[in-house]
Amino acid sequence: SFPRPYLHDFLFKFLVIGSAGTGKSCLLHQFIENKFKQDSNHTIGVEFGSRVVNVGGKTVKLQIWDTAGQERFRSVTRSYYRGAAGALLVYDITSRETYNSLAAWLTDARTLASPNIVVILCGNKKDLDPEREVTFLEASRFAQENELMFLETSALTGENVEEAFLKCARTILNKIDSGELDPERMGSGIQYGDASLRQLRQPRSAQAVAPQPCGC
Repeated sequence: SFPRPYLHDFLFKFLVIGSAGTGKSCLLHQFIENKFKQDSNHTIGVEFGSRVVNVGGKTVKLQIWDTAGQERFRSVTRSYYRGAAGALLVYDITSRETYNSLAAWLTDARTLASPNIVVILCGNKKDLDPEREVTFLEASRFAQENELMFLETSALTGENVEEAFLKCARTILNKIDSGELDPERMGSGIQYGDASLRQLRQPRSAQAVAPQPCGC
């Protein structure tokens, strides 16, 4: 029950960032294709996916850049950070090493994309709970201290995957509504879609032809 994909209200640029092997490509694949990506190899450079979603009555196209987590691709992937409105910051709940590197990834996102980038922390591989090395409480404290939203996800079962992207998109929309984010600012990672542009133009043209009230 979406309008035609071309008539979205907004377009948001998203990143999926975090260490290698945390399941970033699998999260993206689960969100776009609604299924688990078998035999997923490490991403080389950057992969791309997009999907139109309905958030708070608005139709939003998410353009999602899935970045390689390996250090040797860091200089390539950093160039994609510019002008991102939102990011999923991903670690693996069964790997403390991936959790310990979160601060560095977050610094990159806020420095290279924008200090206002909306970030949701995703503890992925929730389905491997018996092998957990990072507790929910510890990660939620990290999220709170760094003003991040937080969810544990499973790219395998799909648990909380859609919710992670939608929660991030919802927060961006709220910030647009409150005036905290300006879609017209260069590098905001947000663009008006055709539907919004049409609405923005309409009142102006209608205003131009509307007769002035006579005040009687």
